[in-house]
Amino acid sequence: MHISARLRTLLLVASAAVGLSLGACSNNDDRCELNPEVAKVEAPVALERLEAPFFKLKTPADAEQFLQNNGLFARQFLQAGQYPPGVLSTTLARLASNAGLQKLGVQADSTFQGPQLQQNLTQLFQHVRYYYPGFRVPPVKTFVSGLSQDLFVNDSLIVISTDYFVGPTAAYRPNVPGYIQRRYTPEHLVPGLALAISTKYNQKPAAGQTMLGEMLHFGKALYFAEQMLPCTPDSLLIGYSAAEMAGVGFNEGKIWAHFIEKSLLYNTAPFTIQKYIGERPNIPEIDKTAPGRVGAWLGWQIVRKYMAENPKVTLPQLMVEKDAQRILNKSRYRPKVKSGRVNS
Repeated sequence: MHISARLRTLLLVASAAVGLSLGACSNNDDRCELNPEVAKVEAPVALERLEAPFFKLKTPADAEQFLQNNGLFARQFLQAGQYPPGVLSTTLARLASNAGLQKLGVQADSTFQGPQLQQNLTQLFQHVRYYYPGFRVPPVKTFVSGLSQDLFVNDSLIVISTDYFVGPTAAYRPNVPGYIQRRYTPEHLVPGLALAISTKYNQKPAAGQTMLGEMLHFGKALYFAEQMLPCTPDSLLIGYSAAEMAGVGFNEGKIWAHFIEKSLLYNTAPFTIQKYIGERPNIPEIDKTAPGRVGAWLGWQIVRKYMAENPKVTLPQLMVEKDAQRILNKSRYRPKVKSGRVNS
């Protein structure tokens, strides 16, 4: 369940947030009641906070003991086997005594105090196991990585670098463009994990991918996250501002028309696909106000329509569907172009 390279950008930038308020209702109130059947699902989470023992390290010998005590974490997240003897332990001891990192660690610790994170993770994994009973919940570790990696997710371990998600008051912020940085907040945590977990189940053709195929692949990921986090507003799931959300909703027909008129759906040029799927502050090819990743948003709307038109299709069946054309055809997706302007 390693995060796929194609979905990495989406995980880094999708502001799909429940975070510390998973139980709060979204703008879709009918989705906010926890399904009683989901509530029955057992999904115990082994959450361990490694920040405190990390910042107690004083010497390389202390760090070596820390690595031995946390072998899985050391091997998979810190990749201990790739370093000559003594290098990693010396580096960890130096980082643990760094005043700037210590300050950021205090902020991260205060941001994620209390039981909320564990409760939110439990509800996420209850939803995953409801749809996929064979899913095994990996142990979850939190850590202050020095802004080296935000989330690590595979079948045997999840690591959350809490220093990434402190938010705008953090002493140090991730070194990414501002329009991405503003979405590194506590609310990214659980949604980012939901998107990461989707890569375990979200299948697509191995080669010859088209714009449509990429749109629907990302659309399926967002739909998966939506089902795992049913109380999350759409604006947070896709990472758009309220104004951007209103804009794409009102102009859905015009956005779709752009893809049709420019013959983009079956385009296979990676650069062209990236312009509409990848992270950008906007997409001037459509309009200067069109937010980046609008192709992923459009794919999400097609997937939603497909599921609405085909109620017998289950989430697991959707996730293994590789035929993008079949999804489009059976979705009967035909958004209308609206006249006027947003809020006119």
